[in-house]
Amino acid sequence: MRPELSRRMGPFGNFAISFSVICILAGGMSLFGFGLAHGGPAVMLGTWVVIGLLTLLVGMSLADVVSAYPTSGGPYFMADKLGGPRWGWVTGWLNLLGLLGAIAGIDYGAAAFTSAFAQMQWDITPTPGTTMLIFGGILLLHGLLNSAGVRLVNVLNSISVWWQLLGVAVIVGGLTIAPAKHQAPSFVFTHFHNDTGLSSPVYVWLVGSLVAGYTFCGYDASAHVAEETTDAQTSAPRGIVRSIYVSWIAGFVLIAGLLFALQDYTATQNTPTGVPPAQIFLDVLGASGAKALLLIVIVAMLFCGNAEVAAASRMVYAFSRSRALPGWQSWRRVNERTKTPTRAVWGVIVVPFVLALPALWSPAAYGAITAINAVGMTPAYGIPVYLALRKGGAYQSGPWSLGRWRRPIGYLAVAYVAVITVIFCLPQTTPITAGSFNYAGVTLLAALLLAWATWITRGKRDYQLTASYAAQPSEALLNEGF
Repeated sequence: MRPELSRRMGPFGNFAISFSVICILAGGMSLFGFGLAHGGPAVMLGTWVVIGLLTLLVGMSLADVVSAYPTSGGPYFMADKLGGPRWGWVTGWLNLLGLLGAIAGIDYGAAAFTSAFAQMQWDITPTPGTTMLIFGGILLLHGLLNSAGVRLVNVLNSISVWWQLLGVAVIVGGLTIAPAKHQAPSFVFTHFHNDTGLSSPVYVWLVGSLVAGYTFCGYDASAHVAEETTDAQTSAPRGIVRSIYVSWIAGFVLIAGLLFALQDYTATQNTPTGVPPAQIFLDVLGASGAKALLLIVIVAMLFCGNAEVAAASRMVYAFSRSRALPGWQSWRRVNERTKTPTRAVWGVIVVPFVLALPALWSPAAYGAITAINAVGMTPAYGIPVYLALRKGGAYQSGPWSLGRWRRPIGYLAVAYVAVITVIFCLPQTTPITAGSFNYAGVTLLAALLLAWATWITRGKRDYQLTASYAAQPSEALLNEGF
């Protein structure tokens, strides 16, 4: 099939979109309060190291498959080619729901941080209504930016990389050189703190690992923009792997810097801003310094959400190209001037806003949104890797390959995906109430039921895997009939 999207993204831009979506200044900051309650410093840093390494193994395994199948469809296209239409259908729905949940979670988090800034700057008390209005404005901004074309998105993602890395340096540097007292290394690396009501330290460590587990999502963005990337068979795999290990290192520095600067544990957890890192900024640097650092974080979150919209819109475009979505004829259309799937862009703006509306009435809604992201995306990464392993010698890697390490790394990656998916669904506090209930398991079950129901009612009839060339097709693609 003739390429429809404009190939204007280079290797750095491909790396930049995944790095922007992972966004340690979004995940690390938004989940910092969760980490303080679920194990504290020892768990936050210890599991960051372990989960980061295991995520790197998943990313390397996925990158191997991306090199063989570099298209906007990403995981669903790979799953279909390696396992058949039903595998592709289920993977596609999991990935799509995860992407939509990610947009809702990232941009709603940005709105919450903006509300905290407004309280510090203008003494405006954050309310669910004001946060929702800000959230809607952020989504609108991201829709307009993505409608302008991939060239602007590419520029913004490139700026985002340096903004995040310099932002981490400024935040950690500012907190380090400030005259306020600092915590001892023994506190930062060994202190365990449990506010969950759960009695088992091992269980708390597992749940606390989700600070890293939730953050390390979205690196499939490099695959989703493969059709807009030059030399995609090597650029997209490298983009995935680089985004993970750079985020891994920078995230560790960021979390350690915040923990060293923490002044009052309980007061930070119960901050009136609603954002524990903002309280650390206030305690160490005062109001002016805190507002400056908070702005760095907010801008990084805006970059992150914008990159996620780009990735999700390409997923909608590709899935519609395969006739998988209702109204697929509309969602797959590409703007002739910008060579961008504009209707898909606005579709992935509207759905996250609807997903987040329950947050007006229930504080637990944001947790449910985050659950959609994590339990949708992570299994979608593991399925193509598992299917490639199952294919055995019949599977042929692209030019970027793990070689003889593909199978051992792949088995470790699939095992990790299975385990972390279970951990995503575990109760996180006790007693379990409507406000503290972990909706991840319900979300995963609902996603699988939706995939099954739509397959029965229309998938078997309408679904037709389609893609355009993302690069000179590899031998694997040629063998599949491209």
